[in-house]
Amino acid sequence: MVSFPLVGEPLALDLLNAGELLDAPEGLAAWIGEQSGRLEPVGAVGRAEVSAVRAVREAAGPVLDAVRQGGPPPEGALRALNGFLAAAPSHTELAWTDGAGLTAAPRRPADPARRLAAELAQAVAELATDPRVTSVRRCEAEGCVLLFLPAHPRRRWCVASVCGNRARVARYYARHKEAGA
Repeated sequence: MVSFPLVGEPLALDLLNAGELLDAPEGLAAWIGEQSGRLEPVGAVGRAEVSAVRAVREAAGPVLDAVRQGGPPPEGALRALNGFLAAAPSHTELAWTDGAGLTAAPRRPADPARRLAAELAQAVAELATDPRVTSVRRCEAEGCVLLFLPAHPRRRWCVASVCGNRARVARYYARHKEAGA
């Protein structure tokens, strides 16, 4: 079973945070399962889906890094994301569900790999154009590379119970080591 370090952030950040865990069909299938309700289900995940997701992730990183810092994104990365967005046009589909009522959901009538790439590119586009993108932070824990969108401006770690505890324990041991020396 694949375990992902952080899920529940904006979909574009979850994509970047999952990193190489998505480079195998079983890892990508597990991640899509973790994103239940956020992505249209994909039947069997194969090499085409893995390749498409990797390509979106490789374009998303430089775009989001540049926009977070207030600069222009690389042209090649923008071209790649726009290619994914254009490859699978969407339409809205209405559905009635008891309890939820009428819902409208985008549907992309394309093969699973192109549809998945388009959905993820859309998530990147939404985050990259959201004014909150400049608030996206990298975890402050030593060695952690995860990104998150803090709900509170003082949040410093991706997961307080993991990275936050490690940082507190490291500070504790450093203080006690200095006091004992």
